[in-house]
Amino acid sequence: MMNEQSNMKPYVIGLDLGGTNSVFGIVDARGEIKATTAIKTGGFASAEAYVDACVEALQPIIEQVGGLEKIKAMGIGAPNGNYYKGTIEYAPNLPWAHDCIVPLAKMFSERLGDIPVALTNDANAAAIGEMVYGVARGMKNFIVITLGTGVGSGVVVNGQLLYGSDGFAGELGHVTMVRGADGRSCGCGRTGCLEAYCSATGVARTARELLAKTQRPSLLRELDPEKITSLDVSIAAGKGDELAQEIYAFTGKMLGEACADFAAFSSPEAFIFFGGMVKAGELIMKPIREAYDAHVMAIFKGKAQFLVSGLDGASAAVLGASAVGWEIQ
Repeated sequence: MMNEQSNMKPYVIGLDLGGTNSVFGIVDARGEIKATTAIKTGGFASAEAYVDACVEALQPIIEQVGGLEKIKAMGIGAPNGNYYKGTIEYAPNLPWAHDCIVPLAKMFSERLGDIPVALTNDANAAAIGEMVYGVARGMKNFIVITLGTGVGSGVVVNGQLLYGSDGFAGELGHVTMVRGADGRSCGCGRTGCLEAYCSATGVARTARELLAKTQRPSLLRELDPEKITSLDVSIAAGKGDELAQEIYAFTGKMLGEACADFAAFSSPEAFIFFGGMVKAGELIMKPIREAYDAHVMAIFKGKAQFLVSGLDGASAAVLGASAVGWEIQ
């Protein structure tokens, strides 16, 4: 059936909707991205304004592949995306979906000639991308952890994505790592979440705190503290800056401790990391592995691989989102 459908409508649209950028790809049945475009995710007063901007950006690449009649469906990977309902619900990092439920799948369908649209959590889309095209090929049990504006996770158990009763299972970025008054505030409304420390924004926050606490020399002191990014920290650490390396050691240690807890409930074959932060390589991966080994239960020791995605982060999520589109009956 899929081959027949593919011949008539050979493409799906995949949307990787991130906290910073929204990346679109038009993808064929072999997983080749035929055309791509992107817009900034923020800066819109409403979800309607965001969808308007997306549809405007999509028009040229849709025409490039032969028009809407060539598009079978659309798949979306989005923060706080509910696969069951096609909604984004109370997404901490999206100004136009922060305090409400947005029926995004329905909105896109209505604006794109009523094509079917399916939506899932952005990290779940990335997990599908890894399972179909990446380092998780052949695996049945693994956890993808995305390190971007936030910390996302896609949990695969027995070959199936974990959605839970309401579509929101597997929000590992919002497990509490620091309890009590010392816990950092998180965009979700709680305190001490993994995301508040180990996202790109969390790394920048750690940098600002360390720079304020100490007078130690650092290349980061040449920058405006409020404008420091995780990339700045990575560049400084790569140049041997001890303070920047300490920031990555702190971040990796916390991620490793969290993974040691995650192993206890799904015993994954692998933890797969992707996102801009993993470009720091061993600066972050080494402390993750060391902390995991130090804290994981004995029965899980030495079993899980720690892998970095071999796919470009945006492509993995776009391909994963497109796979969700192909699955629509």
